[in-house]
Formats: sequence, structure tokens, C-alpha cells
Amino acid sequence: MTKGFISGVLAVLIAHTAHAADQLRMAVTTSFHNSGLADVLLPEIASDLDLEVQMLVVGTGQALRLGRAGDVDAILVHSRVAEEAFVAEGYGTHRREIMYNDFVFVGPSGDPAGIVEAESAADALRDIAASEAAFVSRGDDSGTHKKELALWQDAGLEAEGLGPWYRAVGAGMGAALNTASGLDAYILSDRASWLNFGNKGDLALLFAGDPVLFNQYAYLPVDPARHPHVKANLTAKLEDWLSSARAQVLIDGYTIDGETLFVFNAQ
Repeated sequence: MTKGFISGVLAVLIAHTAHAADQLRMAVTTSFHNSGLADVLLPEIASDLDLEVQMLVVGTGQALRLGRAGDVDAILVHSRVAEEAFVAEGYGTHRREIMYNDFVFVGPSGDPAGIVEAESAADALRDIAASEAAFVSRGDDSGTHKKELALWQDAGLEAEGLGPWYRAVGAGMGAALNTASGLDAYILSDRASWLNFGNKGDLALLFAGDPVLFNQYAYLPVDPARHPHVKANLTAKLEDWLSSARAQVLIDGYTIDGETLFVFNAQ
């Protein structure tokens, strides 16, 4: 078991049933867990498949490291470039897209940087940098953090060269949102975590809709040729369920205050 598993897991192992015949370990992103969708899907998986999915809730980077070490059977994450590298390097058998939502910029309702008027995500970040308004970064090598760094580059800026107004907290989505709420700061969030966040304070969703903010989630079984102890039969069973019409109804039907959090797009 990796040292990173001991030190880097951002939430405890979560099992949604203790009585299923079979068990599978899956690393998932904090944004997926914070959305609340796991609380909908996992009991139905247990009921339909007699399968207990034990979730390790981490950032995407840590999830991929757990997969490389063979500490989990499968991964559900949202950083395509990193996922494709994981498969190309022989750690995952393949990448299966399951669902998507989008990233959004959240910030103080007064919007001191004026990003509500921005024409693109890059413009929004340039406006924040120009105003030197407080900005919270997850700073944890998660899929959201990777996306944020790419967006800064699109804006012609490097995150590591920004001033003290830029705060990297090294935390999951919920904790980072709590920090942003406390500091009245801007932050990049996935839409699902934002909608399910209960401590919004004076924060508001200020910018969304740029196609670059598309946020795809994918399922990657760990390759049993690399780690023979991986439960390939169970990962295949779970993949079939996650890509089924049954899962589509549950994913597309999951809403908060009437707003859909994810869109099923498994092929």
C-alpha cells in the first residue's frame, strides 16, 4: 500500500452497505462525493448487484496513484489527459465516459473583479488577477485543480507566479469552498459540489457557460495484468451497471432545487 494512501486520503473509506456478497474498492473524486450522487447510486448498486462499493475519496491525482499501486480496483475521476496517460502506461484497461457537468466560477456576490461580464473563462481569470481579489485554489492535484491551472495558462498567467491574493489550500472541494466562503474569495468549483454546498455565505455563482469548462467523469478499471489481485469481474459488472439505462435514470434524475447536477453520456 502506498505511503500516499496513508497520508493523502482526504476522506475516510466509505462503505454504503455491510452485507453485500462482493466488495470492490473504488477511488473517487471529492467533487463526486461532495455532490451527493454517491448516496443515490451506491445503495442501488448494492441492491441490484449485491455489490458493496467501498469508496476512497481523494483528488484525481491521488486516485490515479492508488490505481498505479493496485490499492483500488477501479477509479472514477475527471481529468482526461491524466486518465489517458494512466491507460497508456498500462495501469488501466480502458477509459469509459459515464457522465458530465461543468465547472463554474464562484465568488463574492459583489463581484469586485467584475467577472459576471467576462466573455470567457480566461477573461474571468485575467479580471481576477487584475483586481487582485482573493482567489482560493484547491492546490491538491485534483481534477479541479488541474483544470484551474490549465485555465490560468489559457489566460496567459502562471498560478505559481501570482501574488498573495492567490491562496492554494491543498484541500478537497468542500473544504476549499468553506475557505472561499470564509475569505469572501473567488474559486473554481464543479457545479454539483457548488449546488450541494451548505455554507455559501456571501458567495454566488458568477460565471459559467464557456465550453472550456466542460467536466467529464470517466470510469477506469485497474488492469489485472499489472495487479493480478484486482477484481476484474466485479469492475466489469460495475461498469455495465454505470453505463446502463438504470444508471441513466438515476444520474439524470438527481437534482438539487430543481437543477440537474450531472448528465449521463455513457456509450
